[in-house]
Parts: sequence; C-alpha cells; structure tokens
Amino acid sequence: MPQVATYPSRSSTDFLPLLGIDHLEFYVGNAKQAAYFYRRAFGMALTAYRGPETGTRDRVSYVVEQNQIRLVLTTPLDPDSVLAGHILRHGDGVKCIALTVKDAAAAYRETTRRGGLGVAPPTVIRDASGDVRVSSIATYGTTIHTFVERANYHGAFLPGFVEVPGPDPIAPPTRLLHIDHTVGNVALGEMNKWVEFYERVMGFSLYQTFDDSDISTEYSSLMSKVVSNGSGWIKFPINEPAQGRKKSQIDEYLEAYRGPGVQHIALATDDIVFTVSQLSQRGVEFLKVPRAYYDELPRRVGPIQESLAKLGELGILVDRDEDGYMLQIFTQPVEDRPTLFFEIIQRKGCRGFGKGNFKALFESIEREQARRGNL
Repeated sequence: MPQVATYPSRSSTDFLPLLGIDHLEFYVGNAKQAAYFYRRAFGMALTAYRGPETGTRDRVSYVVEQNQIRLVLTTPLDPDSVLAGHILRHGDGVKCIALTVKDAAAAYRETTRRGGLGVAPPTVIRDASGDVRVSSIATYGTTIHTFVERANYHGAFLPGFVEVPGPDPIAPPTRLLHIDHTVGNVALGEMNKWVEFYERVMGFSLYQTFDDSDISTEYSSLMSKVVSNGSGWIKFPINEPAQGRKKSQIDEYLEAYRGPGVQHIALATDDIVFTVSQLSQRGVEFLKVPRAYYDELPRRVGPIQESLAKLGELGILVDRDEDGYMLQIFTQPVEDRPTLFFEIIQRKGCRGFGKGNFKALFESIEREQARRGNL
C-alpha cells in the first residue's frame, strides 16, 4: 500500500468539513465514447448510467470508477441547451468538482454567507434506494463545486441513475487509487483572488507557493499557490501565467479553453511503474524529458527503491522533500484542444508537488507547444 503523509486536523474548527472528492463531472461531446476511453485506457469500470431510458430526456451520463476515483461523463441531447453551448465554447472538460459532505444545506449556507455565489440551493433527490441532498456554488470560470450528502442513499451513483450490472470486461484496473489534487488555471492577476476565495468562502488555508523563479524557462513562466482544506486531504493548486518572452502553457490553456478551468487531475497510484506501463501499452501518451534528467537524478534525490533505468524508459520524474520522495508523470492533453491532462503520482512520504521537476517538465511542455505552433 502507498505511504501516506499525515496532516494535522483542524476539523474541530472547520466550518466546512469535507469528507473527500465525491466525483468529477465532465461535459463532453460524446459520453459513450469518452466512457469507453477511460474504461479501455485507464481500466475504469462502468458503474452507472442515466439517459432517455431512465427518464432523463435532455442528457446522458456514464459513471466510471476505480477505487475512490469517480468520473461522470455527460453529453447534452439538445443542441440548443446551455450544456451544449458550454461544450461548443470550452470543448470537453471538467464542469464540476463535487465534494462529499455531512450536510449539504449547511455547506451551502456557510459558503454563501461568506461570499460564495450560489448556483443551486439545497435540493433533495430521491428514488427507491433513498435520498441524496445536493447544493452548488460557483468557483473559477464556469467550474462549480457541488456538495453531496449521501449518507441516506444506497443505490447506484445518484437518484436518476441506474446501476450497470455485472463485471466490466473491457480492461483490467491499473492500480489507480484516488484523486490526489486538481489544478485550476486562471488569468494573469487572478490567482490571489481565487486563493482568497478558498480561504474566505471554504475555509481552506495556503499550503504551498511557487513563483516564477521556481517555474520558469528561457521563454515563459507561471506562478502557483496551493490551498488545502481543514483536514489537509483536499488540495487545489491555482495557476496563473507570469510575464515571459513567449506564451506559457497557462496562456495556451486559457486561449484554447476560452477562460479559466481545470487544467489537470492528479491520480494517485501505489505502483507508478505498473500503472504507467499499463497506460502506455493502452495508448495513453506521456510527456518525456531528456535523458540527462536521469543522469542528475541520484545526486539530486538520493537513493530510491525504483529502477532508474525503468523510470527513464517510462519518463517518470522523481522529487524529494523532508518527508520522503514522490514519483510523477504527466500525460499529453487528452482532448483535441490543448487543455485537460492527467498526472499520475505516487507519494512515498513526500507532501510536495515536484518542485525539483518544474524546469524539466516545463521545457517538455514547451516542446509540445512549439509542435502545435503555440509557443
């Protein structure tokens, strides 16, 4: 099992106790095909469905899961709907970061009282398997947070969905465990505004800060701040571009997505060599760094358990802090637009985000930007 860092708990004073990331909902152009991709490439299981056959007339949704990771892939059936307009403008991407809570009404009341913009007031949805209480507030861009209270529900994903019975035959799981963090990109000058939003509205605290001296190359740079909830288990890095000679990866994202949004999702594994090997064999494409990166690795991070030759073959990066080390790798964008991508991460005590890898990673991203003509 993975080694997990221990964080101090502030739950006794936390006005918004969060139990975890309930799910991420993607708005996509073709949910059936997107579900197949995550089942075939990532080894996720199809667990629930809603659509015309279940009484939902305006959209279809497929739920895919692996351990504690749950993705909801939703497509509109009405080309004139708001949902369809969202996809036309932004392309496929994350619309909702849903958070499990004990009390969805209290979560909505506390966050809106502190200045959060309400999107959907507390609502009870029911079926024969029980009831779920949900509420939603706005965050950066068109992204929302939905609070999900599901203690009284024992059915499929949510009321309105039906369980997909039987084992999922497409591909075996890839040892992905949970969502480690999600990263949001915002415009220049907006990062501190959204950090303050999470502090004031949701009771988060500043966890780590990276400036353009940490994340920069000859051509471009960015700045990032990480906020964390009271228990320390939910972490949201917020990125903004910094002034540079050329267009940064954040600028490219903001142009392609037509505004702020979720840039990448970090998925934790307990065996990154196995996970990345499987994903690569199934067609998932990853960023690569120069061979010289691995020549310097022993001096920079010290002894590790994994084979350097295997890490170099797969392109897996390593970094260390005072608590241990971590291994990470980043996919190429998984949409046609250069927007959303995934990080695969294995923590062996390390609580950081790979600061020692920023330069090598950023240069790899810039090489891909140049291939697309966007640097």
